[in-house]
Amino acid sequence: MNRGKIVSVVQGSEEWLSLRAARNTASEAPAMKGVSKYQSRNDLLKQKATGLVPEIDSHTQRIFDDGHKAEAAARPIAETEIDDELFPVVLDDAEGGFLASMDGLTMCRKVGWEHKSFNASLAAQIDAGQLDEHYLIQLDQQFALSGAERILFTASDGTDANCKHLWIERDESRFAAVEAGWAQFEKDLAEYVPAEAEEPKAEGKAPESLPALVVRASGMVEASNLEEFEAIARATLAKINTDLQTDTDFADAEKAVKFCADVEKRLKASKDHVIGQMAGVDAAIRLMDSLSNDFSQVRLRLGKLVKDQKETLKLGILQTAKQDYDTFLRSLDVGQYMPLVMPDFAGAMKGKRTISSLKDACDDLTAQSKIEANELAAVIRGNMAQLAENAGDYKFLFNDFSQLCQKPADDFAAIVKSRIADHEQAEHDRLEAERAKIRAEEELKARREAEMASKKAEDERQQEADQQALKQKQAEQNKRLAAEAETAKAEMASREQYDEGQKAAKQPAPVAAKAAQPTPVNKGAHPERPSTTEIISVLASHYGVDTGVVALWIHELKVQEAA
Repeated sequence: MNRGKIVSVVQGSEEWLSLRAARNTASEAPAMKGVSKYQSRNDLLKQKATGLVPEIDSHTQRIFDDGHKAEAAARPIAETEIDDELFPVVLDDAEGGFLASMDGLTMCRKVGWEHKSFNASLAAQIDAGQLDEHYLIQLDQQFALSGAERILFTASDGTDANCKHLWIERDESRFAAVEAGWAQFEKDLAEYVPAEAEEPKAEGKAPESLPALVVRASGMVEASNLEEFEAIARATLAKINTDLQTDTDFADAEKAVKFCADVEKRLKASKDHVIGQMAGVDAAIRLMDSLSNDFSQVRLRLGKLVKDQKETLKLGILQTAKQDYDTFLRSLDVGQYMPLVMPDFAGAMKGKRTISSLKDACDDLTAQSKIEANELAAVIRGNMAQLAENAGDYKFLFNDFSQLCQKPADDFAAIVKSRIADHEQAEHDRLEAERAKIRAEEELKARREAEMASKKAEDERQQEADQQALKQKQAEQNKRLAAEAETAKAEMASREQYDEGQKAAKQPAPVAAKAAQPTPVNKGAHPERPSTTEIISVLASHYGVDTGVVALWIHELKVQEAA
């Protein structure tokens, strides 16, 4: 809806009525949504489709006149409350096809005023600070077309004693629902097929009255109009309609049930009267019993028909409403995301007694539910579009879209942005962690390789040093061994010399006579001990080592023995 243009027409004038007929007005918004206290949605559809406006009777006109007087008297009170002057205006949104006639609007169009006639129910709503939707939706359209920031809602009879105010603040979040409601109404209006001319409200018509039954008897029936009464009665029974379809049929049937019950009572009373006069008039009694039974059967059958047929028609209306709404839901292009929740048609039908009121209740609820479903479908479609446009390769983050799709567009956009940002941050953190891990592993590997290389170099240096030390030690050992061997040789040579000297000293002087004779060999005696040099030479030859090594061995043996 666009901000309306103020048009110069007087409210209530022919020009105003003509303009109202061409627009969707704020005062019609409650009926459009099916929440009006005074007009059904079907009646508004019929009025818009045919252009026929119900005539205003004198009683209704008197109520309107009283309301206008109260409004005029309450205007100064409202101006005091607002602290500004109010002007009645007509706001026209020709492009959108909307109209709002406001009881008052300030010159700057920031504050509006709406007046309603005072009643206890409305006073209680104002005291509670919450108006029925019947009033709020009208104010929504006034807010949209006027641009007002606040509207003072007043209920009064024109006096200070019965005057209550409630400030209503502008709530643009409600405007879409009004537009969606009118859009659905326009769609239904385009498909509207006027029903056959409706009959006046069904009051019901009883069967034609029967003549008074007269029977006088004194031992025998003296006078009676039973035959005439029977003919009329049976003709009346034959005229009673048992094919119940319309509200009139049901009203007639209910009247007929009461009529039959009344005839039964009258026949019983007449029978009792005859019996009281005499006890032998068998024919009269049988005839009256027969007629009474026939009326009783019709009454019982018709009463059951009324109940059963009403239930059948009520069930048919209920099923038709459910099928209509189910078909509508499935026509919305939001796939499986639209919740298939059926409105409480049975609850809406409670307390409704006529066929037309049952249909109106279901039709109003269907219209309201379609409007709400259209609004929800628009939200879902918007969120689907947001997801397709902004999610890109991140749609897997929204596998729970069926739970998110009904959120307001701003909330859903925030969720999309937040989830993608969180995922990108998590992915960035994950990649950073992986890169850090790789860097750490590479650093550890490089450190280990460096340590291994360093250890290897150290090992090689140590090995070389060990080899050098070993060589030096070996050389020193060889040098020492050589020195010790020389010492051992010297010692052995000295020992040999000593041993030779000792041996020579112990040898007796040779006898000349015997010198030429060889000394006999005593085979059982020990052979002569070899010299140390000979022993060393034999051992060196046996072990394949240098004589110095053997000399060292012998020296070490001496050291061990000495120890």
